[in-house]
Amino acid sequence: MTDQHADLDAALERVVEAAKAHLAAVKAAQGRVDDDDVWQAYVNLNNTSFAYDEQLLEAFGEVTPWDVESIDPDEADQRFGTVAGLDGSGADPHPRVISVRQRRDYRVPSVSALLRVADAARRNLVPADEEAGEVESVGEAVLELLQAGDGSLSSLDVPELEPLDGLLTVSEVTEPLDLEAFEDEDGAGPFAPLDGDQLVGRLDEHPFTEDEEDEHAGHNH
Repeated sequence: MTDQHADLDAALERVVEAAKAHLAAVKAAQGRVDDDDVWQAYVNLNNTSFAYDEQLLEAFGEVTPWDVESIDPDEADQRFGTVAGLDGSGADPHPRVISVRQRRDYRVPSVSALLRVADAARRNLVPADEEAGEVESVGEAVLELLQAGDGSLSSLDVPELEPLDGLLTVSEVTEPLDLEAFEDEDGAGPFAPLDGDQLVGRLDEHPFTEDEEDEHAGHNH
């Protein structure tokens, strides 16, 4: 066996070992996103594969089916942000939980009309052989419409509700919402900011007036 053949065998062995290490890292990460060990193993597998392909081409004019380019680990870390700490500490400087909170108010032009719509929505959800029961209040009617629409606010886009101003906030928070920490009757606690929460921004919502709707309808965008 020539030295050239020995070098190729060694290069191929490095590819095999790198592939095994990559698989082990993937298994250990168990689907965790942006796992550093998986990334490092990936770079090593890529570069050993590239090196073997280059040696095979130089020795015999043959190539592998692997279409890869060499990756500089340092440049890749800077480009893709896989080095977490900007200060070199290795700690992610940003919270990993984002809280989106929305409020939208509505005027009820006709309570009786809203109750009728909610009654119809409830009957559609209740089996025919069961008693649906009447919707008795405005709040219950709105909740019924939301449940019929799987909680989407778009289910409240009905003529029986006139949208008023609303807002949406995005905050970086240190802890995710713990529903068990609040009573079912507590409607304010889950929305109250905690110490350490940081408001990123707020979007104000203003409904179109009839004049504004006519103006927008007259323009093609």
